[in-house]
Amino acid sequence: MEALKKLVAQLPSNFPCAVFIVWHIAPAYPSILPQILDRVCSLPVAHAIDKEEIKPGRVYVAPSDHHLIVDWGHIRVTKGPKENRFRPSIDVLFRSAARSYGNQVIGVVLTGMLDDGASGLYAVKEQGGKAIVQHPFDALHSSMPIQAMKAVEVDHCVPVAEMGALLVQMTNEAVEKKGGHLVSEQMDIEVKVAQEDNAFESGVMKIGKLSPYTCPECHGMLLQLQEGNRIRFRCHTGHAYSLNSLLVEVTESIEVSLWNTLRGIEESEMLMSHMAKHLYETNDTEMAERFLQKSKESTRQASLVRQAVMSHEILSQEKIANPEE
Repeated sequence: MEALKKLVAQLPSNFPCAVFIVWHIAPAYPSILPQILDRVCSLPVAHAIDKEEIKPGRVYVAPSDHHLIVDWGHIRVTKGPKENRFRPSIDVLFRSAARSYGNQVIGVVLTGMLDDGASGLYAVKEQGGKAIVQHPFDALHSSMPIQAMKAVEVDHCVPVAEMGALLVQMTNEAVEKKGGHLVSEQMDIEVKVAQEDNAFESGVMKIGKLSPYTCPECHGMLLQLQEGNRIRFRCHTGHAYSLNSLLVEVTESIEVSLWNTLRGIEESEMLMSHMAKHLYETNDTEMAERFLQKSKESTRQASLVRQAVMSHEILSQEKIANPEE
């Protein structure tokens, strides 16, 4: 929030380009980001509206639980599959802008956790656009800027305080439009998926090779995609993950499974105890003792599973690299 406020506050009222912002927010809560940014920004700020015309000198913010997609001349706001566990996704925004506007795009990655934005910035650079990253020392969370710099050769790595002047300078420089820029089949299909096209019918199975992993969200098969020196995954229904976000999601789902297992064991324990009590009341002592014994075995099993739950870690590349944090 603070990084975004600092950045948009530096943009002059005559800024010649359209600005698009994606900020992760829980889907159950309405976004008030436009109202907050509008207080400090000289440009009009508002949530993007599906199919509205793109106009220079405006700031468009992704609504919560919707992807913000840049199409040629207009905006799409969709409920396409989540990417890296989020909707809206910065990668979807960058990828769609690169597909439509090629070398006219400037992608900016600010503070954030994990590696969102790295794949989208790769697409921007692939199509001849420019990449700006907040300096990691200036970022509250340095992971996103660091991962972006690992994915591509960025054009500028600066503190947020210097970004406004840099963007003004870059947007005032003459950039020759490259008409008919070549867009890869993979990029084209991935943007169509985010636009709510049927992933399978759009040809998603053609853009990667089958992996041994399943999608944590829908349990469909995951395809492994190669993007420079990075590996990503996308399922046949459309959900997408970086290698790092997949690790987070898989280890998080283990905890959910362990809690479900513990619940099941404790329910069976209570049920067998109830049956033992009932059998004692009917003077069927032998069967009552058997059920009581099984109930005690379930108690021991529940204790082991509870220990596993309490010791389980949700892992990420950053957590493994910095275990003390």
